[in-house]
Amino acid sequence: MSDQWFAELYEASYRRIVVATYGLVGDLGEAEELAQEAFAIAYDRRRRVRATDNPEAWLYTVAINLARRRWRRRNTLDRLLRRETPMQPVESPDSWAGEHLELHAAIKKLSYEHRAVVVLHYLADMPVDEVAATLDIPVGTVKSRLARARAALATTLGVHREVENA
Repeated sequence: MSDQWFAELYEASYRRIVVATYGLVGDLGEAEELAQEAFAIAYDRRRRVRATDNPEAWLYTVAINLARRRWRRRNTLDRLLRRETPMQPVESPDSWAGEHLELHAAIKKLSYEHRAVVVLHYLADMPVDEVAATLDIPVGTVKSRLARARAALATTLGVHREVENA
């Protein structure tokens, strides 16, 4: 099998996978690591990935599962050490406008479950049914989480803007 197909998949999808994982983890370096790890796994299983209907969705699923695994390990370690780990500052390109940073900061405040649906639906531009398939949850759960996440984001961003305007 030619590796050209995989190179094209990488070129077309890498940036979107990084953006999606960045929305989950809030750290650009970690998001890039997760995307690279997802592509490494995909390369090892490239025959199976190529046979799927949507190889990019397969990559999203792997990257999200890797992020979830890291998050669970950190939570377990934090509980064992009985301390709260402060959130790391968001690393982002200087070219990002303040509004984008504000949105990503608000997304980081969401629970992992709400963050995952927001990132996949809005940042990765997946339809609700693909988000449900990627996260292996019912469509209704995705819709419910999106509604709750939007309400939380509106509150967070609205309060922040009111403080700025005062």
